[in-house]
Amino acid sequence: MFKGSVLRRRWLAGKATDTPLASFYDTPWPHRRTPIEDVEFVALDLETTGFSAAEHEIVSIGWAVVRNMKMIYGERDHWLVCPEKQVSEESAVIHMLTDDLLAQAPPLCVAVKGLFPILAGRVLIAHHVHIERSFLGTACKQCFGMPFEMPMVDTLALEKRTLERRNVEIKQGMLRLDAVRARYNLPRYKSHNAMLDAIAAGELFLAQAAHQAGKSGKLLLGDVCV
Repeated sequence: MFKGSVLRRRWLAGKATDTPLASFYDTPWPHRRTPIEDVEFVALDLETTGFSAAEHEIVSIGWAVVRNMKMIYGERDHWLVCPEKQVSEESAVIHMLTDDLLAQAPPLCVAVKGLFPILAGRVLIAHHVHIERSFLGTACKQCFGMPFEMPMVDTLALEKRTLERRNVEIKQGMLRLDAVRARYNLPRYKSHNAMLDAIAAGELFLAQAAHQAGKSGKLLLGDVCV
């Protein structure tokens, strides 16, 4: 996880001069040997019009802070994003975000720019983090000509690893966010709301970390990052 990350981050910071990513990359990432209780996390979820970052768009962003291994419910927000294309009927049915609702929202580049001060110096948590990584990466290249990189935790990957260690056969649907939360006796939230899904991922990570730490109660960032 992030071998040579100091040099990589400094290189990115140099490339990001005079872009909104400059301060983001100037802020040090936590070291992989940092105990997780000393790391600040941001649980993040993106609602999109599809699964392909090359073809589809972000329509909402939800985030919540995890500090001292606790959800900080007072530090959370949910932003709508105005897409360039019309939202398809199939997409609107899933996340209930229509063209009318999104028309007055800020465009992608404005919304993403506002996210960087929140992510700076923290670690991103998401369930199936590939979605957040790919869509934010595409947005950063499109808006600022820069890649998007930071340390990340994938609660789906953590659960898959746990099940594999137990030699549990992973069946279809077992790694869905609501299904994984149910195994940790966490309540079910309404799906496809970016802020609720971000909180759901953050709470799941806390439960997974507590389970993995076991009696020792000790986990390092490198134990949980992808």
